[in-house]
Amino acid sequence: MGYVGVPPQSGFITTAKQRVTSSTNNYVDLDHSISSLADVIVWVNFVKQDSTNLSLTTSTRITLGGTLVSSDIVEIAYLGKAVATQTPDTGTVTNDMLAGSIANSKLANSSITLNGSAVSLGGSATIGGGKLLQFVNLATTSNVTVSSTSYTSGNLSQSFTPTASSSKVFILLQLGVFLNVSTSQDAGLQVSLRRDSSEIMNSGTTSNYQSAAYNGNTRYTLPLIYYDTPNTTSAVTYDYQFKNAHSSQTIEISDNNTISTMSLFEIGA
Repeated sequence: MGYVGVPPQSGFITTAKQRVTSSTNNYVDLDHSISSLADVIVWVNFVKQDSTNLSLTTSTRITLGGTLVSSDIVEIAYLGKAVATQTPDTGTVTNDMLAGSIANSKLANSSITLNGSAVSLGGSATIGGGKLLQFVNLATTSNVTVSSTSYTSGNLSQSFTPTASSSKVFILLQLGVFLNVSTSQDAGLQVSLRRDSSEIMNSGTTSNYQSAAYNGNTRYTLPLIYYDTPNTTSAVTYDYQFKNAHSSQTIEISDNNTISTMSLFEIGA
């Protein structure tokens, strides 16, 4: 018949038992020590012996109520004593069987590594750096031009207040450029990226260069990327200036409603 309630577990513990044959003594010596007769059940020839007919002579010897003959069989069951354990098959231990906590020393790996440092399982660590703390984006189609080798102000200027002095500011400037070349002269856009009117990055004189050998107009989008360290929590202003590094040919930013943008990302240290 089926079990009422949870069936007993039989595959994990082996109960201690002992069998004695061919003895002609009035006692049996035990394989395991006990503290009282309540720790065992004794059968002689499959008849359970009453503990009142037995005496515990020592922790490993029980004196019987009579003398055995060689054909007698004595069986002893040790109550509550496990003499061996078996390793459960893979996948047979469920989450419910793992109630409570497991010491880290019992685990193959008792810690994980974060940013090069070991953190014990169950512990905690603060992971810093690389967090996006703030984002500002500015876009314009306002047209600005220059026709000289002197800098003129661009069409993007953005105030920005870092939340931490240790933060970095990732700057992405994208300009819609029109080289309005009408004569055979060299032309080249040179951009100065600034923080609070001080230059922090320059595109150079040759990266956006067009030779006089090519007499014609050119449109393109110029991306400029810079990683700034303002070292402050006060407001700063990012903007840019530009010029023709080589001649008086006209260079336009955001002509014909072309969009130019400035994106500022504050990155936590």
